[in-house]
Order: sequence, then structure tokens, then C-alpha cells
Amino acid sequence: MRTFNTGKVSFKYPDIWEVEKADIISNPDCIATLSKGEGNLVNAVMFPTATNLDDYKVFMENAISDDGGQIFACDFVQIAGMDAIKLHANMDTPEINFDMHTYVFIENKIIYIFELRTLDVSGESEGEFKNMIESFRILE
Repeated sequence: MRTFNTGKVSFKYPDIWEVEKADIISNPDCIATLSKGEGNLVNAVMFPTATNLDDYKVFMENAISDDGGQIFACDFVQIAGMDAIKLHANMDTPEINFDMHTYVFIENKIIYIFELRTLDVSGESEGEFKNMIESFRILE
């Protein structure tokens, strides 16, 4: 396992995942982008927010449904010692069909969103993603 550390957050990730250059031009809130092969991508963002987990859960569910996604599960969980939203959905676009696994944390008026987009139906990438999230720490 390797450690990703921005000085503000850290998490561990398997050696088989590659840290990509974060696209901060089109997404200035991006703190990490990791990939495994062509079918697995993790994006992490953080930014100030005035919302709470209850309201963000509703917003997230509506946004995915409005984009044509199918939500399989969206629950409140405790992971990495914090309260979070855990979402599993499927997005079917004209270009690609993929599963999306998302964890959302809100701590001290900062939102942290970790999203896995995967074509892996074996569950291996989802398990690796969950391990990344379990190791997530806020360093401030």
C-alpha cells in the first residue's frame, strides 16, 4: 500500500493503482485522481460547503436520477471514524455504462467526495476503493 497525502488529507491505496495528474484546470476542487487499468477511475474533491449530510444525500440522489442513473443503494454509514453517505449507482450513457460508488463526508464545513467509476463487475475494484476510504484521514 502507498499513501496519498496532500497535507490536508491522506489515504492509502494499493500499488496497482496509479496516481494521475489531477485536472485542476476544469475541476479546481480535485485533490486526487487515481486509475487502475482503463476501466477504473477514482476522483476525490474537497471544497467548503454550507450543507449537511442529510441535505446532500437528497441532492445527490436527485442529481443522479436527473442524469438518468439508477440508484441501487444510498445510505448513511460510518467509515474512517466519520459519518458519511455511501452511494452505489449505475450510469448508462451513450458512450459507456459504468457503476459508480461514492462516499461523501462533511467535516468542519468542508465536503469530501470520493467517487469510483468502474467497469469491474467482479467487485475487486470496489473492495480496493472501500479500503482506500477506510484509511481516509483529515490532517488539518
